[in-house]
Amino acid sequence: MKVSIIGAGAMGGAIARGLLSTTSPSTPCEITVSNPSADKLHPLARLGAITTASNVEAVAGADVVILCVKPWLVEQVIDEIKGHIDYSRTEVAVVAAGIPTKTLAVWLGKIEDEVALPSFCIEMPNTAVSLCQSMTFQVNGFGTCPMSLSLFSRLGSAMVIEERQLGAATSLASCGIAYAMRYVRAAMEGGVELGIRASLAQEIVVQTLIGAAGLLAQPGSHPETEIDKVTTPGGITIKGLNAMEQSGFTSAVINGLKASTPQ
Repeated sequence: MKVSIIGAGAMGGAIARGLLSTTSPSTPCEITVSNPSADKLHPLARLGAITTASNVEAVAGADVVILCVKPWLVEQVIDEIKGHIDYSRTEVAVVAAGIPTKTLAVWLGKIEDEVALPSFCIEMPNTAVSLCQSMTFQVNGFGTCPMSLSLFSRLGSAMVIEERQLGAATSLASCGIAYAMRYVRAAMEGGVELGIRASLAQEIVVQTLIGAAGLLAQPGSHPETEIDKVTTPGGITIKGLNAMEQSGFTSAVINGLKASTPQ
Protein backbone atom coordinates (compact mmCIF):
# COMPACT_ATOMS: atom_id res chain seq x y z
CA MET A 1 0.00 0.00 0.00
CA LYS A 2 1.25 3.45 -0.88
CA VAL A 3 0.23 6.13 1.59
CA SER A 4 0.72 9.85 0.98
CA ILE A 5 0.54 12.26 3.91
CA ILE A 6 0.12 15.91 3.04
CA GLY A 7 1.51 17.98 5.90
CA ALA A 8 4.23 17.10 8.41
CA GLY A 9 3.04 19.22 11.32
CA ALA A 10 2.20 17.85 14.76
CA MET A 11 -0.56 15.50 13.61
CA GLY A 12 0.79 14.65 10.16
CA GLY A 13 4.22 13.92 11.58
CA ALA A 14 2.75 11.78 14.37
CA ILE A 15 0.69 9.75 11.90
CA ALA A 16 3.74 9.24 9.70
CA ARG A 17 5.89 8.10 12.63
CA GLY A 18 3.18 5.74 13.83
CA LEU A 19 2.70 4.15 10.41
CA LEU A 20 6.44 3.85 9.87
CA SER A 21 6.79 2.09 13.22
CA THR A 22 4.11 -0.46 12.29
CA THR A 23 5.43 -1.23 8.82
CA SER A 24 6.78 -4.77 8.51
CA PRO A 25 6.99 -7.57 5.91
CA SER A 26 3.52 -8.69 7.02
CA THR A 27 2.09 -5.14 6.87
CA PRO A 28 4.09 -3.44 4.11
CA CYS A 29 3.48 0.24 3.58
CA GLU A 30 5.27 2.91 1.53
CA ILE A 31 4.93 6.27 3.24
CA THR A 32 5.41 9.51 1.34
CA VAL A 33 5.20 12.81 3.22
CA SER A 34 5.04 16.27 1.68
CA ASN A 35 5.60 19.54 3.48
CA PRO A 36 6.85 22.99 2.44
CA SER A 37 9.38 23.03 5.28
CA ALA A 38 12.29 20.62 4.85
CA ASP A 39 13.13 20.82 8.57
CA LYS A 40 10.03 18.80 9.42
CA LEU A 41 10.75 16.25 6.70
CA HIS A 42 14.32 15.34 7.66
CA PRO A 43 13.42 13.35 10.81
CA LEU A 44 10.77 11.40 8.89
CA ALA A 45 13.20 10.65 6.07
CA ARG A 46 15.61 9.17 8.61
CA LEU A 47 12.82 6.85 9.77
CA GLY A 48 12.25 5.60 6.22
CA ALA A 49 9.66 7.95 4.71
CA ILE A 50 9.91 9.26 1.17
CA THR A 51 9.78 13.04 1.47
CA THR A 52 9.05 15.85 -0.93
CA ALA A 53 8.07 19.51 -0.98
CA SER A 54 5.55 18.81 -3.77
CA ASN A 55 2.02 17.78 -2.85
CA VAL A 56 1.37 16.79 -6.46
CA GLU A 57 4.41 14.53 -6.49
CA ALA A 58 3.37 12.98 -3.19
CA VAL A 59 -0.11 11.87 -4.31
CA ALA A 60 1.00 10.24 -7.58
CA GLY A 61 0.02 6.58 -7.50
CA ALA A 62 -1.21 6.72 -3.90
CA ASP A 63 -3.72 4.23 -2.53
CA VAL A 64 -4.57 6.53 0.39
CA VAL A 65 -4.03 10.27 0.63
CA ILE A 66 -4.13 11.61 4.21
CA LEU A 67 -4.67 15.35 4.30
CA CYS A 68 -3.20 16.82 7.51
CA VAL A 69 -3.23 20.58 7.07
CA LYS A 70 -4.95 23.40 8.92
CA PRO A 71 -8.71 23.50 8.22
CA TRP A 72 -8.46 26.82 6.35
CA LEU A 73 -5.91 25.28 3.97
CA VAL A 74 -7.88 22.14 3.09
CA GLU A 75 -9.77 23.59 0.10
CA GLN A 76 -6.59 25.12 -1.32
CA VAL A 77 -4.66 21.85 -1.07
CA ILE A 78 -7.53 19.82 -2.52
CA ASP A 79 -7.66 22.16 -5.52
CA GLU A 80 -3.94 21.60 -6.00
CA ILE A 81 -3.95 17.80 -5.86
CA LYS A 82 -7.37 16.58 -7.03
CA GLY A 83 -6.44 16.62 -10.69
CA HIS A 84 -3.55 14.25 -9.90
CA ILE A 85 -5.50 11.66 -7.87
CA ASP A 86 -6.78 8.45 -9.46
CA TYR A 87 -10.39 8.66 -8.34
CA SER A 88 -11.04 5.04 -9.32
CA ARG A 89 -8.63 3.60 -6.74
CA THR A 90 -7.50 6.23 -4.23
CA GLU A 91 -9.10 6.99 -0.88
CA VAL A 92 -8.81 10.50 0.56
CA ALA A 93 -8.79 10.85 4.36
CA VAL A 94 -9.12 14.39 5.72
CA VAL A 95 -7.77 15.04 9.23
CA ALA A 96 -9.29 18.44 9.94
CA ALA A 97 -12.00 19.57 12.33
CA GLY A 98 -15.13 21.47 11.44
CA ILE A 99 -15.48 20.66 7.72
CA PRO A 100 -18.69 18.75 6.85
CA THR A 101 -18.59 15.86 4.39
CA LYS A 102 -20.99 17.77 2.11
CA THR A 103 -18.42 20.56 1.81
CA LEU A 104 -15.59 18.10 1.18
CA ALA A 105 -17.67 16.48 -1.56
CA VAL A 106 -17.99 19.83 -3.32
CA TRP A 107 -14.25 20.55 -3.01
CA LEU A 108 -13.22 17.06 -4.15
CA GLY A 109 -15.67 16.85 -7.04
CA LYS A 110 -14.10 17.19 -10.46
CA ILE A 111 -15.57 17.22 -13.94
CA GLU A 112 -14.02 14.95 -16.54
CA ASP A 113 -16.89 14.03 -18.85
CA GLU A 114 -19.02 13.79 -15.70
CA VAL A 115 -18.81 14.72 -12.04
CA ALA A 116 -16.57 12.29 -10.14
CA LEU A 117 -15.75 11.74 -6.48
CA PRO A 118 -13.09 9.61 -4.82
CA SER A 119 -13.90 7.49 -1.81
CA PHE A 120 -13.27 9.93 1.03
CA CYS A 121 -13.69 10.20 4.77
CA ILE A 122 -12.94 12.36 7.78
CA GLU A 123 -10.46 10.89 10.27
CA MET A 124 -10.25 12.32 13.79
CA PRO A 125 -7.40 10.82 15.85
CA ASN A 126 -6.06 12.15 19.14
CA THR A 127 -2.53 12.99 20.20
CA ALA A 128 -1.83 9.44 21.41
CA VAL A 129 -1.50 8.56 17.72
CA SER A 130 2.24 9.18 18.15
CA LEU A 131 2.34 6.13 20.47
CA CYS A 132 -0.02 4.04 18.31
CA GLN A 133 -2.57 4.40 21.13
CA SER A 134 -5.02 6.78 19.49
CA MET A 135 -8.80 6.59 19.61
CA THR A 136 -9.64 7.54 16.02
CA PHE A 137 -13.08 8.18 14.56
CA GLN A 138 -13.85 7.75 10.87
CA VAL A 139 -16.81 9.44 9.21
CA ASN A 140 -17.36 8.14 5.70
CA GLY A 141 -18.30 10.66 3.06
CA PHE A 142 -18.42 8.89 -0.29
CA GLY A 143 -17.61 5.16 -0.20
CA THR A 144 -16.56 3.17 2.87
CA CYS A 145 -12.75 3.80 2.92
CA PRO A 146 -11.60 0.39 4.23
CA MET A 147 -7.92 1.12 3.57
CA SER A 148 -8.07 4.29 5.66
CA LEU A 149 -9.79 2.42 8.49
CA SER A 150 -7.10 -0.27 8.36
CA LEU A 151 -4.30 2.30 8.48
CA PHE A 152 -5.70 4.18 11.47
CA SER A 153 -6.41 0.88 13.24
CA ARG A 154 -2.63 0.38 13.22
CA LEU A 155 -2.34 3.58 15.25
CA GLY A 156 -4.54 2.42 18.12
CA SER A 157 -8.27 1.85 17.92
CA ALA A 158 -10.42 3.14 15.07
CA MET A 159 -14.17 3.07 14.63
CA VAL A 160 -16.65 4.27 12.02
CA ILE A 161 -19.30 6.63 13.39
CA GLU A 162 -22.05 8.81 11.98
CA GLU A 163 -21.21 12.42 11.21
CA ARG A 164 -23.72 13.69 13.78
CA GLN A 165 -21.75 11.87 16.49
CA LEU A 166 -18.36 13.36 15.63
CA GLY A 167 -18.55 16.38 17.93
CA ALA A 168 -19.44 14.32 21.00
CA ALA A 169 -16.90 11.63 20.14
CA THR A 170 -14.18 14.25 19.74
CA SER A 171 -15.02 15.65 23.18
CA LEU A 172 -14.71 12.18 24.70
CA ALA A 173 -11.46 11.17 22.99
CA SER A 174 -9.58 14.25 21.80
CA CYS A 175 -10.57 16.77 24.47
CA GLY A 176 -10.71 13.74 26.76
CA ILE A 177 -6.92 13.45 26.66
CA ALA A 178 -6.71 16.87 28.33
CA TYR A 179 -9.41 15.96 30.85
CA ALA A 180 -7.56 12.77 31.82
CA MET A 181 -4.34 14.78 32.19
CA ARG A 182 -6.12 17.23 34.46
CA TYR A 183 -7.25 14.36 36.68
CA VAL A 184 -3.68 13.06 36.80
CA ARG A 185 -2.43 16.52 37.72
CA ALA A 186 -5.04 16.88 40.47
CA ALA A 187 -4.22 13.44 41.86
CA MET A 188 -0.50 14.30 41.86
CA GLU A 189 -1.19 17.47 43.83
CA GLY A 190 -3.23 15.45 46.30
CA GLY A 191 -0.38 12.96 46.60
CA VAL A 192 2.10 15.75 47.34
CA GLU A 193 -0.17 17.09 50.08
CA LEU A 194 -0.28 13.57 51.52
CA GLY A 195 3.52 13.39 51.61
CA ILE A 196 4.47 11.71 48.31
CA ARG A 197 6.90 13.53 46.02
CA ALA A 198 5.42 14.69 42.70
CA SER A 199 7.42 12.40 40.39
CA LEU A 200 6.50 9.32 42.41
CA ALA A 201 2.86 10.41 42.63
CA GLN A 202 2.77 10.72 38.82
CA GLU A 203 4.23 7.24 38.41
CA ILE A 204 1.66 5.80 40.82
CA VAL A 205 -1.32 7.56 39.20
CA VAL A 206 -0.26 6.69 35.64
CA GLN A 207 0.12 2.99 36.43
CA THR A 208 -3.20 3.04 38.28
CA LEU A 209 -4.94 4.47 35.21
CA ILE A 210 -3.27 1.90 32.96
CA GLY A 211 -4.58 -0.81 35.27
CA ALA A 212 -8.07 0.70 35.37
CA ALA A 213 -8.16 0.93 31.58
CA GLY A 214 -7.00 -2.68 31.30
CA LEU A 215 -9.80 -3.85 33.59
CA LEU A 216 -12.41 -1.94 31.60
CA ALA A 217 -11.09 -3.37 28.33
CA GLN A 218 -12.12 -6.87 29.43
CA PRO A 219 -15.31 -8.24 27.81
CA GLY A 220 -18.40 -7.47 29.85
CA SER A 221 -16.62 -5.10 32.20
CA HIS A 222 -18.37 -1.97 33.51
CA PRO A 223 -17.06 0.92 35.66
CA GLU A 224 -19.59 0.36 38.46
CA THR A 225 -18.71 -3.34 38.65
CA GLU A 226 -15.03 -2.52 39.10
CA ILE A 227 -15.85 0.23 41.62
CA ASP A 228 -17.93 -2.22 43.67
CA LYS A 229 -14.92 -4.53 43.93
CA VAL A 230 -12.93 -1.94 45.89
CA THR A 231 -15.68 -0.23 47.90
CA THR A 232 -16.26 -2.13 51.13
CA PRO A 233 -18.95 -0.94 53.55
CA GLY A 234 -17.56 1.79 55.76
CA GLY A 235 -14.26 1.66 53.88
CA ILE A 236 -11.94 4.42 52.75
CA THR A 237 -12.77 4.16 49.01
CA ILE A 238 -16.48 4.91 49.41
CA LYS A 239 -15.64 7.81 51.70
CA GLY A 240 -13.35 9.25 49.04
CA LEU A 241 -15.90 8.73 46.26
CA ASN A 242 -18.66 10.39 48.25
CA ALA A 243 -16.40 13.35 49.06
CA MET A 244 -15.63 13.78 45.34
CA GLU A 245 -19.34 13.63 44.48
CA GLN A 246 -20.12 16.25 47.12
CA SER A 247 -17.66 18.49 45.28
CA GLY A 248 -19.47 17.84 41.99
CA PHE A 249 -17.04 15.40 40.34
CA THR A 250 -19.51 13.69 37.98
CA SER A 251 -21.34 16.91 37.16
CA ALA A 252 -18.04 18.66 36.40
CA VAL A 253 -17.03 15.91 33.95
CA ILE A 254 -20.41 15.92 32.19
CA ASN A 255 -20.53 19.71 32.00
CA GLY A 256 -17.00 19.82 30.60
CA LEU A 257 -17.89 17.34 27.87
CA LYS A 258 -21.05 19.27 26.97
CA ALA A 259 -19.15 22.56 26.89
CA SER A 260 -16.53 21.17 24.49
CA THR A 261 -19.07 19.61 22.09
CA PRO A 262 -20.00 21.90 19.17
CA GLN A 263 -23.70 22.70 19.14
